[in-house]
Amino acid sequence: MTGELNDFDAIVIGAGHNGLTAAAVMARGGLKVLCVEKNHFVGGMASTTELIRGYRFELAGSIQFPLPNEIYDDLGFDACPIYEPEVMSASVGEGDQPPLLLYSDLERLLDHLGETLGLDAVMGMAEVQAWAEAPARAIGRFDVRKPPKTLDEMWGCAANETEREAIRLAMFGSVMDVIDKYLPDRDKHAPVRSMLAFLAVNSTYKGPATPGSALCLAFALASPGDATMSKVEGGLGTMSKHVLGIFEAHGGTLRLHTKAAKILVSEGRIRGIELSDGEVITAPVVASNLDPSSTFFGLLEGEHLPDALVRRVGAIDHRAAYFQIHFALNGLPEYIRPYDVLNDPSYGRNVTFFGTAEQMQRDFDDCVLGHVPASPSFNLQIPSIHEPSLAPPGKQAGSTFAFYFPIGATHDQQIRLRDEMAERIVAKITRVAPNFPDLIERQLNYPAYTYGLMFGCTGGDFTHGLLQPEFMGPFRPGPRGWPDLPIPISGLYLCGAGCYGGPGITFIPGYNCGYEVLESASTARL
Repeated sequence: MTGELNDFDAIVIGAGHNGLTAAAVMARGGLKVLCVEKNHFVGGMASTTELIRGYRFELAGSIQFPLPNEIYDDLGFDACPIYEPEVMSASVGEGDQPPLLLYSDLERLLDHLGETLGLDAVMGMAEVQAWAEAPARAIGRFDVRKPPKTLDEMWGCAANETEREAIRLAMFGSVMDVIDKYLPDRDKHAPVRSMLAFLAVNSTYKGPATPGSALCLAFALASPGDATMSKVEGGLGTMSKHVLGIFEAHGGTLRLHTKAAKILVSEGRIRGIELSDGEVITAPVVASNLDPSSTFFGLLEGEHLPDALVRRVGAIDHRAAYFQIHFALNGLPEYIRPYDVLNDPSYGRNVTFFGTAEQMQRDFDDCVLGHVPASPSFNLQIPSIHEPSLAPPGKQAGSTFAFYFPIGATHDQQIRLRDEMAERIVAKITRVAPNFPDLIERQLNYPAYTYGLMFGCTGGDFTHGLLQPEFMGPFRPGPRGWPDLPIPISGLYLCGAGCYGGPGITFIPGYNCGYEVLESASTARL
């Protein structure tokens, strides 16, 4: 690209879904591209991976949120087996009420909510969905190949005073402010209040009543049209492998078990990368799929960076408070009354165990103090019910995703807290499915820091920068940094979930980066 003799035109560090997307776009655009990945599989935290022999699990991601139409069409995701299950999830509350079933079919869902919770709950849910539209538009949830809106532009995109109030509430208010406004009955509306609260906090380090937590709810509920949350046959790793196919079909080179140790810079320009074994690979462009903290403070260790950039990257919040367990099961849970509807496999594939929204706030407060929740909120997914190939014959692969796990303790304390959290999760499942402990052949208890070790994400933070107002919109970097603070190294790009368009499985950061590199290369040739 620069006239120098290089091994490649561009190198992508990390074969997560965004790294693969950036690599595929660049390769399709005619560049000679190498993608290096330290693990033996692609997709990063959007992968389906064998963690226990014979059992494959979705890691941090399991739900496909709606994608921008441009990316869905351009990358051909219609070729992926994306589907909507009959019931997206079934919710078990703290009391002894039958589970609330969240049907994928809207008409059936509204009928069920009306029969179970009343017409006011149906209206409230519709109002929450409508409330989310303006904040999602303000932060550019579905914007592709566009710079983030400025604060003035975010405010100015509101069509009326109601939308301006929605944006203000998303930026400065809490999810409880939203829930109390549209679903105020703490008892009658408890199941949907809990569901919305959990949806709003699981990419943050906030409680439902903490200011700023509302924005994550808007991000999660956003839709570019009639698209909804969905599942993918084979797990989200199927989509990553689809993008890998595009990359390799256009001559891209993937090297697994290959860890980048350092990004090489000479006179303010990218020279390539050095691998952990000392091998040097040259290219005038390097795109990092790692989070900004790992990129600037790890791969660029020793490079002089402007103080302003160091302070901004250092302020990124990576306090991930989630906790996962992966189970190898020798059968299915047998739910007792009044939860026995979940013995129907189509309903028991994804079961949520939520405390009240108010209890979740108390759990967050305890988490800050270093305490494990007495009754954690989590979901239990058993995708092998729908896809038997994920487990050996007659067996099941299950996973939980829970909040709030304390962070910041010593290693010995972390081990004690890890075991305590796992015990409480299993006990909560056992309360409604007494045979569950006997089903467990093996379980892997994974606090967030485990994923930090596996994938190199700071603090195990799968968002690469929590989904909070202070790190969204113009506060989240693009491929070449922030609008007011660009990366001072020529040829260095960011393509991971820490960029605007992220977090989540959106493919936007990688797509934006790939095209920005191509545009820069085209300009250089002129």
